Amino acid sequence: MSVTVRVPAKVNVQLAVGAARPDGFHDLANVFLAVGLYDEVTVTAADELRITCAGPDAAQVPLDRTNLAARAALVLAGRYGRDADVHIHIAKDIPVAGGMAGGSADGAGALLACDALWGTEASREELLDICAELGSDVPFSLVGGAALGTGRGEQLTELEVGGTFHWVFAMASRGLSTPAVFREFDRLGEGRDIPEPVASQELIDALAKGDADALAGTLANDLQPAALSLFPELADTLAAGRAAGALATLVSGSGPTTAFLTRDAEGAEAVAGALRASGTCRTVRTASGPVPGATVV
Repeated sequence: MSVTVRVPAKVNVQLAVGAARPDGFHDLANVFLAVGLYDEVTVTAADELRITCAGPDAAQVPLDRTNLAARAALVLAGRYGRDADVHIHIAKDIPVAGGMAGGSADGAGALLACDALWGTEASREELLDICAELGSDVPFSLVGGAALGTGRGEQLTELEVGGTFHWVFAMASRGLSTPAVFREFDRLGEGRDIPEPVASQELIDALAKGDADALAGTLANDLQPAALSLFPELADTLAAGRAAGALATLVSGSGPTTAFLTRDAEGAEAVAGALRASGTCRTVRTASGPVPGATVV
């Protein structure tokens, strides 16, 4: 018997970052939008816990207990007094180390799949609690749609979205470490007063109206200067997307994937073609959102 869960990538349409806290984390105002690039996580009863992965960049995915999918199985099993004896297979399509929450998606997918396989019938609140224990982005991977994440991003308030937003994502030639990007954010902010992170009401209103032009004027990522400092070539990719007619450009999360908002699907295809021809990125994908979170298929 096996269970398969499909779980989406995310783009941060706003990422406001506060100063480092005593525990090393940062308070965030993080507006997530789930987009239609997916990993599929299949969990099958087995004699012991093991992980396999196939798909683009699968060689970069850890296949030990540091993988969030394995950790999800272990935490759920521990809470219900059972062994995490499952084979977890990840069909990977979300970029690895790309700032689109691929690892977090796998954690949420494995958690939901194990819950279904084992019949633990954990409540949504308990599943979200486990997700928050696993990582800041994991709760949103379970929820999907659009949401504001506060605290370190794990405290979610779901947001209304009045339409479909069309995106192009350009994958870079190498990854960026999220902790390294936050360290660079701290370094760049030394000696400055960093304000408390606050969600943009104008951005929330643009999402609710489904207005791509209004959303374009409010996209923001406080981690973008740090990502560009560590990976200056990303500026060329952003410039290529702007020149191709994107309504707005930004680094997705901690990067290095860059995101380009367009008015419609045709515009997305035009920007994607220009980016492929630009030589400034490794691969290019189009996707739209919002889409649902982790779902048993």
